[in-house]
Amino acid sequence: MTFQANWSYPTTIKFGPGRVKELGEACLSLDIKNPLLVTDKVLAQLDITQIALEILKASGFNGTIFSDVDPNPNELNLEAGLTAYRKGNHDGVVAFGGGSGIDLGKMVAFMAGQKRPVWDFEDIGDWWTRADSAAIAPIVAVPTTAGTGSEVGRASVITNSKSYEKKIIFHPKVLPSVVICDPELTVGMPPFVTAGTGLDAFAHCVEAFSSPHYHPMSQGIAVEGMRLVIENLPKVYSSPKDIEARSHMMSAAMMGATGFQKGLGAIHALSHPIGAMYNTHHGTTNAVCMPAVLDLNASEISHRFDQVAGYIGVQNGFKGFCAFVRDFNASLHVPMKLRDLGVVNVDLEKLTEAALKDPSCSGNPITLNSENIAQLIKDLL
Repeated sequence: MTFQANWSYPTTIKFGPGRVKELGEACLSLDIKNPLLVTDKVLAQLDITQIALEILKASGFNGTIFSDVDPNPNELNLEAGLTAYRKGNHDGVVAFGGGSGIDLGKMVAFMAGQKRPVWDFEDIGDWWTRADSAAIAPIVAVPTTAGTGSEVGRASVITNSKSYEKKIIFHPKVLPSVVICDPELTVGMPPFVTAGTGLDAFAHCVEAFSSPHYHPMSQGIAVEGMRLVIENLPKVYSSPKDIEARSHMMSAAMMGATGFQKGLGAIHALSHPIGAMYNTHHGTTNAVCMPAVLDLNASEISHRFDQVAGYIGVQNGFKGFCAFVRDFNASLHVPMKLRDLGVVNVDLEKLTEAALKDPSCSGNPITLNSENIAQLIKDLL
């Protein structure tokens, strides 16, 4: 099978090995004359980033980079990025990297022309209409991991450095105009990152599939996304240079992020504040939380998994799926408890309150309250 394709759903996607060479062309197609490449601190030092900068330079651009991006990007990173963007008279953003780099890059483009603080655009009601759409800079996204799917997302997650709350900032035009998905860029991920990002994609698909909201298109996408992760994550974990499996994982990541238009749930309602307070890896935190959340939601979702278990490669319906998830985590060396991620000395009341504030709660099949959230946390510690 040839893993080269051009897609227009949910945005323009140039997919396939070697497609990063088209980065300059992508910028020109959006009439970007002076792009700022935004990535994280670690990725900035790696060869794939230098290659991307050289491609930009070969296309006549300056090849300017901003990389003051933390693993859980916050408003301080955003302010620094906006300063760099304005000082350099940039007119577009190349959001390059995993979820952190892409989320921050999207926010730099979004906030470059806004006059209100970023928190005024949180994903609450119609707050996104407060933004000046015409002032949002064009975005080219280049993912280097296969997990968050931020490259096809209409939002970014930004941590409030004072309250340690993760906030979802939403606007339809935050969706990148062009995405370059080159699976060769993901080959260098260490096993821990390969597992954690892949399990993030898996959590997106599982929660989208479980959500009670009506969105048949997302429902179908989530099913195939689960199947692709189940089949291909073990392959890339053990054989990092398997380009075919890497391609499928990049597709699954985008499917998860497209699918969760239907909703997320308790997995993300927990992992967002845990990540903000304890700086844990998002995808790995999702994986640790998943078994307990499946148990909580069993009465509302078991019949759905009974219907699709065979297709996604799992035996014995929902019961078999729950057992599979535990074995899947173990095979990827994911710990069973949050304490193994450094989540200790927990203020149960504070964490419970933070989880209940997360907008992901609205997509959980079982109504979440202080009692069942607190019990989940106790079970996971």
